[in-house]
Amino acid sequence: MKNVQPIRRLDHIEKMKKSLLKYCSYRDYMMFSIGINIGLRIGDLLKLRVKDILEGTHIVIVEQKTDKIKRFLVNPQLRKEVRKYVRKMNLKNEQYLFPSRKGNGPITRVQAYRVLNKAAEMADIPDVGTHTLRKTFGYLHYQKFKDIALLQQILNHSNPKDTMIYIGLTQDLMDETLMDFYF
Repeated sequence: MKNVQPIRRLDHIEKMKKSLLKYCSYRDYMMFSIGINIGLRIGDLLKLRVKDILEGTHIVIVEQKTDKIKRFLVNPQLRKEVRKYVRKMNLKNEQYLFPSRKGNGPITRVQAYRVLNKAAEMADIPDVGTHTLRKTFGYLHYQKFKDIALLQQILNHSNPKDTMIYIGLTQDLMDETLMDFYF
């Protein structure tokens, strides 16, 4: 199992989005975009239906891994992007947001991994996997708000240290301190 990382640079996020649109599909682009903006685990993300995002102001799910209820706001910009996607793809309220081309279910975790990996390879972005979406959300959220306790709560982690390691912050801090450490 490879060690996946968050995408730390905004220009790399843009490269990834362009790569998904060029080499994969609009569905795959939206999976990435929604994933880095709401921070769900891939299993929970893939099970989202159109109505889960477009009805009401919050998404309410029972997380697969923890069996806990999670409720979180969908910001207006993301909701607008999802509406555009739903119209373009002609999706109905009950349909999965990321429908498989085979059958009525959503794409699989394996398929999600393949498309993310392909787009990352084409964009020359290393260490990308399905967990990259959630890790990127966490990393960017921390960079914007600098509140590890809040992020720990959002990600349902049991302690701040796990959250720091998860988003790659511990490694970043070690690298930064060692860069200027010479006697």
